[in-house]
Amino acid sequence: MSSPTPKAAQRIVFTGGSGVAGRHVVEKLLSYGHEILNVDVVPLDNSNVHTLKADLTDGAQAFNSLSCHFRVSEPFMDPIQKPDAVVHFAGIPQPMRIPDNETFRINTMGAYNIIESACKLGIKKIILASSLTTYGATYAEGDVDYPHFPLTEDSPTEPMDVYATSKLCMERIAHSFANRFKGVDIYCLRIGAVIEPEQHTKKFEAYLSRPGDFKVHGWSYTDSRDLGNMVQCCLQKDGLGFQVFNAVNDEITIPEEEGSSEEWLRKVCPRTKILGKMGEREAPVSNKKMREMLGFREEFPWRKVLDRDGR
Repeated sequence: MSSPTPKAAQRIVFTGGSGVAGRHVVEKLLSYGHEILNVDVVPLDNSNVHTLKADLTDGAQAFNSLSCHFRVSEPFMDPIQKPDAVVHFAGIPQPMRIPDNETFRINTMGAYNIIESACKLGIKKIILASSLTTYGATYAEGDVDYPHFPLTEDSPTEPMDVYATSKLCMERIAHSFANRFKGVDIYCLRIGAVIEPEQHTKKFEAYLSRPGDFKVHGWSYTDSRDLGNMVQCCLQKDGLGFQVFNAVNDEITIPEEEGSSEEWLRKVCPRTKILGKMGEREAPVSNKKMREMLGFREEFPWRKVLDRDGR
């Protein structure tokens, strides 16, 4: 089931739209009729979107990126218009891409500059790509248990690695600006392992054949197209102030023969508490808040996609 149709087309500055997740989200947002300026260090292969190359760790470049035209024109006939929203996906996507200190600098400074610029320019909607890695298990030193299941946005966040730490810092920066600039909505999406359409069959065959390997993902995932729907839901819902949402799909990624979600979790995570009664196929990372507050409904559940592919 698709997310609702948009209230109105919006002008959106999207940072990191050339990346793995970003390009799919941009495509989905275009399908809703939005106008997008991509801000990235490499161009996006999409003729409908102009890419402005910028280093967002430079505050002046970040400010300019949010206060410029969306397309090149000879001449520029229309005045510069303030964007309706900023979606910030830019940054280093995992540890060990570059030295840790640079990952921290790029991710935290880029986020700070974008959030500050947007707030001071009077942009009222800021959507930030955070990560499920903030819960601490994905890039931990050794096998680390989750605090409990299901994981909610109120669960403890105790990362060891630089990437997750930088995302947690971004969330704190966002919270501070939301407290300072009343009337600005800043929504942080804790995104899971992103699965692109062309990867779907291969990835889920791995999940189903080796379910024990994917504790680090919390047996949860984020379909890249549904991520676009999640961002669309954020764009449509105003007035929530600062919020964090687990941006994952609905169901646990284990085969049917392993039993219910609770049965599986009690078997493979015997030391981890289960709080309350979980649904039969409920994902260990809960997206209940996003469903209830934003009205998100997944469009691409993994089992239906595999069934459609004849698997």
